[in-house]
Amino acid sequence: MFAISGDDFRNRSAEDLANIPPFRRLRGYAFDPSLSLRLETAAINHAVFQVPWESGLRPGPRGEYVEVVDYDPASGCWYEPVDLNGVNLLAQDGLPPSEGNPQFHQQMVYAVAMNTIANFEKALGRQVLWSPRVDEHGETGRRETFVRTLRIYPHALRAANAYYSPVKKALLFGYFQGPTGTIFSCLSQDIVAHETTHALLDGMHRRYVEDNHRDTLAFHEAFADLVALFQHFTFPEVLRHQIAQTRGDLETQSLLGELAQEFGQATGRYGALRNAIGEWDDSGKWSMIKPDPARLAKATEPHERGSILVAAMFSAFLAIYKARTKGIVALASSGSGVLPEGALHPSLINALAQEATKTAKHYLGMCIRALDYCPPFDITYGDYLRALITADYDMVPNDKHGYRVALIESFRRWGILPEGLRTLSEEQLRWPYAKLEFEGGDGNQWDALASLAAELRDLVSESLYLQDREAVFEKLREARIKAHEYLHDVFRGKSISQREAFKAVTGLNLDPEAGLKGLRIKSSGVPTFEVHSVLPALRVTPDGLIMKQLLISVTQRLRDIPIDEDDLNNGVFDLRGGCTLIFNMDSKSPTLRYAITRPIDDVQRRTAIQRYKKSRLREGISLREVYFQNDTFGVDEPFCLLHGEH
Repeated sequence: MFAISGDDFRNRSAEDLANIPPFRRLRGYAFDPSLSLRLETAAINHAVFQVPWESGLRPGPRGEYVEVVDYDPASGCWYEPVDLNGVNLLAQDGLPPSEGNPQFHQQMVYAVAMNTIANFEKALGRQVLWSPRVDEHGETGRRETFVRTLRIYPHALRAANAYYSPVKKALLFGYFQGPTGTIFSCLSQDIVAHETTHALLDGMHRRYVEDNHRDTLAFHEAFADLVALFQHFTFPEVLRHQIAQTRGDLETQSLLGELAQEFGQATGRYGALRNAIGEWDDSGKWSMIKPDPARLAKATEPHERGSILVAAMFSAFLAIYKARTKGIVALASSGSGVLPEGALHPSLINALAQEATKTAKHYLGMCIRALDYCPPFDITYGDYLRALITADYDMVPNDKHGYRVALIESFRRWGILPEGLRTLSEEQLRWPYAKLEFEGGDGNQWDALASLAAELRDLVSESLYLQDREAVFEKLREARIKAHEYLHDVFRGKSISQREAFKAVTGLNLDPEAGLKGLRIKSSGVPTFEVHSVLPALRVTPDGLIMKQLLISVTQRLRDIPIDEDDLNNGVFDLRGGCTLIFNMDSKSPTLRYAITRPIDDVQRRTAIQRYKKSRLREGISLREVYFQNDTFGVDEPFCLLHGEH
């Protein structure tokens, strides 16, 4: 799925395109520079990233997806951009790892960001797009501007911080003086992958920075941590080394389950910045975290709450790894299940490493694919569990290795339970099938939403064959405009019963007489709504089948809802309603498979959001004030202070 820039594609012959190398090999740190200073880890800390080849890559590096801009405001200087197409660098897999060479810093952030992007595109079955710039006063349907490249600033600030800026469409990495020298956050693979994931998630679901639930910002943090963690298992030398160190027991302390070791230690922690399965006590002793369902209810801070989702996901991974390696361990231990003392045989290490890699890659793909099965706003952990189960079921109906069973068991042990379900069976957790039929004047049935998908089929199909991402953006924008016009025209003249049926499936209220306070009505008499996104997905199942899907998100909002009905001085918020619609496009006539819905007139949800926001006010932690009105870093930066304090 990886894109070739439009100009580069048009100016190449078919023979030239066929001879483009598949990868660019670039050296970097597998973890961070501190591990190169330890005898036991120095040999495995220098990794080679195989990132998709970009023929039009310019100095910076500046390519189709990212642009590295190396200006250091604290020092007031520009650093010379690295040219990765130089003959010497191509011949030696780029620059050697170096803490003191700014050009290597540029190479490092580029390699990790591109590796993360490639993993997303493989899982999603389409090219990724960054969140657009939005002009609220622009022409309806054309308020969004395409953002070609995510800017990366390796030396953006002199502080123990790194964050993704939704406003600047950029990653900003800090550096600071640690106990043993200068610490550069841009040299930590975990931190770069984490921040790149924030940007990718914002490109898919830009409403996820709206804080209406304790899970929202926590999910952003947890998901970014999960991607960084599972990418550890893509480096063979690192994996074999850690399996040898732990004797195949990944439930013990290891580098594979930790994030940002150097950054964590330099900021006063005993170990890494975060750990998926363990924690350090005040004496510096590490112990494995035991699942505790009560812990989630007590966790309010986003990183603390996010760590619970990470632990649940990583615990499921460990359970499958143990199940897949049980036979290997039995053979190596003559059936006892207890490996003999001494170093493990290299063949055994390789066999265990292969199973760990397979399991991690599967769970990484599950984590990313599930984003397409989530609501377009106000996500909860329960929603994500249902999305994980449903998305994986669609790809692999026969769960012969028990990936979904392990997930359900682990989430239950950690107290992550979707609301409104009687049981936690796989059948109950999968999103229910949806269908919307209207009766026409001639008595025949017609499916309004399937008809919409049929109207969009040609447009979205064309987008899958375009190489230039800006052309893809414009094609999908055209599809959104067409979808909005179609739904508007359908419901301008429909009866109340048909509107009610539509609302039951989508959560949208298109009745001009509904009397919902804050809902705007167009001059045509149809309440306003937004086709938030129209996205195609072309995925290949493990059995070789091709899944063709169309994803449409449609939303509404009630403006200026008081946080406290009894005290209007406490501020207002926008309440959203709508859905994510998932269509199967395999047959001649599209079918609506799932409708993941948040009703606009759900009084219970509205009350819950008001209660949550009032609790923030009582705690004196108004996230609107803390995260969006910071004088130092400007407005609308939800991740700046969030990362700076933890």
